Amino acid sequence: MPEGPSVRKFHHLVSPFVGQKVVKTGGSSKKLHPAAFQSLWLQDAQVHGKKLFLRFDPDEEMEPLNSSPQPIQGMWQKEAVDRELALGPSAQEPSAGPSGSGEPVPSRSAETYNLGKIPSADAQRWLEVRFGLFGSIWVNDFSRAKKANKKGDWRDPVPRLVLHFSGGGFLVFYNCQMSWSPPPVIEPTCDILSEKFHRGQALEALSQAQPVCYTLLDQRYFSGLGNIIKNEALYRARIHPLSLGSCLSSSSREALVDHVVEFSKDWLRDKFQEGSRMRAKLQEGSANQPTWCPPSGWRPQDGQGG
Repeated sequence: MPEGPSVRKFHHLVSPFVGQKVVKTGGSSKKLHPAAFQSLWLQDAQVHGKKLFLRFDPDEEMEPLNSSPQPIQGMWQKEAVDRELALGPSAQEPSAGPSGSGEPVPSRSAETYNLGKIPSADAQRWLEVRFGLFGSIWVNDFSRAKKANKKGDWRDPVPRLVLHFSGGGFLVFYNCQMSWSPPPVIEPTCDILSEKFHRGQALEALSQAQPVCYTLLDQRYFSGLGNIIKNEALYRARIHPLSLGSCLSSSSREALVDHVVEFSKDWLRDKFQEGSRMRAKLQEGSANQPTWCPPSGWRPQDGQGG
């Protein structure tokens, strides 16, 4: 799945659409109805580790959503709304995610926001986006098939969500899980790409008596770190993945954290530079596209070469 640098790039792609209204929707999502975004305004975009958070609000001039007629009234679930009001949007369970990832599992109070159900009228609509193995976001374009499937068919990936905005552009989300969530709790001290990343906290976590490869993937201390960054940092630090953190010297642990941060920042910088090179290449190609002009006296049977 996309790691911290990739999600930061997605955040950069989404940011120009903040402040624009959704005027048309599409996509194949069944758990989160694309129509739920119709006429909402994208008000904010935040990134934390491997997750992207987008805030959608209704038009300030619209009537309160709990008194609106048809477009979204049919999506309301009264029982879910009552449960959300009873539990409150900030209630969370500090349980760890599957496979020892360390990512928190959505609390029961967050069930209100899932399965396409719209939060209460006075709640901010925060969309939590978790990308799959080939998850991506495209701007004003759709992803194309890079190879044929086992049957030899060339089929383009199916978008999970398509949002057209009032400014004329559109966003396309691929291979991701989305759900309405409470306002995100951003902890920059554990984000490996944040300026507030807490080295001391990371070093203390690495000193535990468990394989360092497990600790590096713990999002409570290394948010945004995945297998690519883990493998590269361990290789550069010359540390075996199954080495117990408590058996490593303090200098080895410090070197490992340095490589994690350095590689992550280099990866992020390369992603932005790659995008700049691609845009420059496209512009150069269109500018240098040769224009053929027929020579004097040319006739169709002579061919283009004259």
